[in-house]
Amino acid sequence: MEANNNNVRLHGMWASVYSKRVEYALKLKGIPYEYVEEDLMNKSQALVEHNPIHKKVPVFVHNGKSLAESLVILEYIDEAWPTHTPRLLPEDPYERAMVRFWANFLTYQLPPSAKKVFFCSGEAQDEALQELHEKMTLMEDEMIDLIPKDESSITAEGLGILDIQLVTLFAAHEAQEEVLGKKIVDQEKHPLIYSWVNALKNLPVIKDSIPPHDTLVAALKQWS
Repeated sequence: MEANNNNVRLHGMWASVYSKRVEYALKLKGIPYEYVEEDLMNKSQALVEHNPIHKKVPVFVHNGKSLAESLVILEYIDEAWPTHTPRLLPEDPYERAMVRFWANFLTYQLPPSAKKVFFCSGEAQDEALQELHEKMTLMEDEMIDLIPKDESSITAEGLGILDIQLVTLFAAHEAQEEVLGKKIVDQEKHPLIYSWVNALKNLPVIKDSIPPHDTLVAALKQWS
């Protein structure tokens, strides 16, 4: 039975890539929801009550029942609203398993490497960036069957979990590069990822939700 979508709430934070994943999924599927912006230095009581284990965003509340962890939430949304397109996971069991494998890679392998780039300096920062680029090279080599080869084939109606994860990770790469003075997404080193991210960023549903460049630069300077 299709889920009742009249009582959906998302607790998030504007700069959180994990919150953005859920936000994009809801917008892509056309599911109305209430958004609650959280101050992570002064978390709301509702956030703590609905996510007592991690006390982090995102927190997804549907008809009073709460979920945490972005991947768990994305799969729940896909299963709870099966007639809302796009479907975020493939129907074929093998393809579904492969997408889940790489979804875990994009959740647990890339973000820690990217984070280290911003919280290191000098030689340690260079090593962190090299580590990130090595993982991106691995993606291009091993995800070859899952990476779109033609930018024109990337449409809002056909996006899935991997698209959502990739664009939330790298949508702000130009602001990051301005602050760091280093290339994060290099067209020469990683042409497939560069084209994939660029096409996703230009979809209206994604573009309209990316924070302004100057806002991102100011925030990154403050946090780095």
